[in-house]
Amino acid sequence: MSIYLHFRAVAESEIVDDHTWLAAFMSEAWEDSGAECAAGIAHSINKSWEAVNDLFSAAGAFHADAEESWNLPIYGGRPVPHRADADPSDPPLMLLEPAGVSQAARFLTTVSFDELWNVFGARSDDLGWDRQEYLEHHRGLKEFYGQAASAGHAVVKAVWA
Repeated sequence: MSIYLHFRAVAESEIVDDHTWLAAFMSEAWEDSGAECAAGIAHSINKSWEAVNDLFSAAGAFHADAEESWNLPIYGGRPVPHRADADPSDPPLMLLEPAGVSQAARFLTTVSFDELWNVFGARSDDLGWDRQEYLEHHRGLKEFYGQAASAGHAVVKAVWA
């Protein structure tokens, strides 16, 4: 079974801060995710997003403002609560506002993947982590957040199973 963390950049003015609306918006975005990823307005990570978050957490060992920013790319934002009458199958959602998107983009631009890997890779040697896979996740998120921040967008995150 595949499980994905799906990211979608969107203008804050276009967002209805309601779980049912955002779930429908993200569902439509997921159906078009190939085209949206190619356009740079969406990104997704299959299964390994927690390990990518662990990679970013390694920044605390060498990055001055990492305490405030390393967790933004994956888990940053606020949960969007379900309404009482919401479909229980709707995905968990997070909303990262434009200021957080800009902070995540700055972090991904300033942090060195090699430095992250030097700390994270040493911790994960026994787990068989694939350096290239994590480099691709870092690059993809760096590009995605950079474009979202440049446009002044928020990022909605959904977990799909």
